[in-house]
Amino acid sequence: MSASPSVLPLSVIVIITRLRAAGCVFAEDEAELLISTAQSPADLAAMVERRIVGLPLEHVLGWAEFCGRRYVVDPAVFVPRRRTEFLIHQAAALIRPRSVVVDLCCGSGALGAALVAAQEQAELYAADIDPAAVHCARHNVAAAGGQVYEGDLYEPLPAALRGRVDILLANVPYVPTEEIGLLPPEARIHEARVALDGGVDGLDVLRRVTAEAPAWLAPGGHLLFETSERQVSRAVDIVTRDGLIPRVAGSDELHATVVIGTRPAGRASG
Repeated sequence: MSASPSVLPLSVIVIITRLRAAGCVFAEDEAELLISTAQSPADLAAMVERRIVGLPLEHVLGWAEFCGRRYVVDPAVFVPRRRTEFLIHQAAALIRPRSVVVDLCCGSGALGAALVAAQEQAELYAADIDPAAVHCARHNVAAAGGQVYEGDLYEPLPAALRGRVDILLANVPYVPTEEIGLLPPEARIHEARVALDGGVDGLDVLRRVTAEAPAWLAPGGHLLFETSERQVSRAVDIVTRDGLIPRVAGSDELHATVVIGTRPAGRASG
């Protein structure tokens, strides 16, 4: 671990000890990130205090690493999870030159930005209902050459996108309402509830997304979303009911389950 002495008001050992006492399992790694990110001794001390009282590390740092890149993450904005990288890997296998990509429930905008990073000619559009998320996403999506809209699901998107979307990422909230209280405090307290709460069975937002997806997808276009293993059967039924052809992909390593719903190439949208 290396850092300029001028940015170390606290010894590394003291920082690690305090982080570990606060329950930070990876205290050594977190200390290194805090030290390397801090701009001054006072900044470092304040960052350590924010982390100790329970703020997510990414909110303290002001960024999250996702798919090998750093993305801005503002306070209260949903932090992109490492398991969701599997969703991006699945989408990357489907994206083509000049694809139109839409990132619904975009949060920080990291998903869409990460996907088009490997496909420079893609068009990227993102939307979220949370103003804080939209403000944050504009940093990340603009850097990727895309545009961000504020509103409920498809409502704020340009009408010209209907029937043209090749890749529709929808990282919808899928935690059942009664289980919100069981989430780790970092999520339950410090991330917007609208980014977590999926309704009674966790699939309410998904139902709204799939109901309109065929009208927005291009023929052969794909909807991709993450869900839990115990919800996957119902999620597949929802996708099928709304006229998309489902496929399920999973990663044991990342504990991730992704459903891909494809609009049939020869079927007109509703």
